[in-house]
Amino acid sequence: MGSVIDIDWLVLAAFFGLLAIPLLLNRFYQLELGRDIITSVARMTLQLVLVGVYLEYLFDFNSAVINLLWIVAMVLIGASAIISKSKLPASKLMLPITTGLFAGLLPILAIITLLVIKPSPLFSAQYLIPLAGMLLGNSMSGNIVSLQTFFSALETRRGEYEAALSLGASTRYATLPFVREAIQRSLAPTIATMATTGLVTLPGMMTGQILGGASPIIAIKYQLMIMVAIFVMMTISVAIALKLTVRNCINKEGRLLVSSHSSE
Repeated sequence: MGSVIDIDWLVLAAFFGLLAIPLLLNRFYQLELGRDIITSVARMTLQLVLVGVYLEYLFDFNSAVINLLWIVAMVLIGASAIISKSKLPASKLMLPITTGLFAGLLPILAIITLLVIKPSPLFSAQYLIPLAGMLLGNSMSGNIVSLQTFFSALETRRGEYEAALSLGASTRYATLPFVREAIQRSLAPTIATMATTGLVTLPGMMTGQILGGASPIIAIKYQLMIMVAIFVMMTISVAIALKLTVRNCINKEGRLLVSSHSSE
């Protein structure tokens, strides 16, 4: 396989000119997304450049403590982003979401590094940080969908919930239909993606490795591993986050302490 083909910075800057298309469509349809598009692209560019520069040193330094602290920071920032996008109060949800992400991420990372890839050293930043980023990045969308679905369903079907409580049902039993629906909706896109991967889509990790010169067969092995890891982590993190959310956001009498429109 060939070596990686570098992209000139000026060529990349010129490529950004394609963003004129969504900006023109935004103007034509009056979507009012222009500022969000420009801000998001600017933040993405700055953040990726800074992270790229930092990771150059992180890969060389390869400290287990620094790698672990970096993963902790990634989880905290990810949890904060999930809560922000869900428009829910951080005071009630930060602990459930953070716990869910850690519970899903750490065991999967341990299994991958100890039993599957076996890098040397085991805490190698070259594998640990990108894998953690892919797992967290894909789990964020699932957690956002699950939270929005859970709280929206509780509000729109409040009568069903209150009827269950009035009949003596526990909070856990009364919220079970809403938790079930939230988990189903959060996992549906990933299940659909897995069903069409290879026929409809070539996922990012596989494409990146092939573009980087890796054998397609090796790239497929990594992609299969990461897809299974993403699905398992998302399932664990969503289930645990919802379980803890029920405890934190509903009091002993069954009264909901937050709504899908509240935020801090």
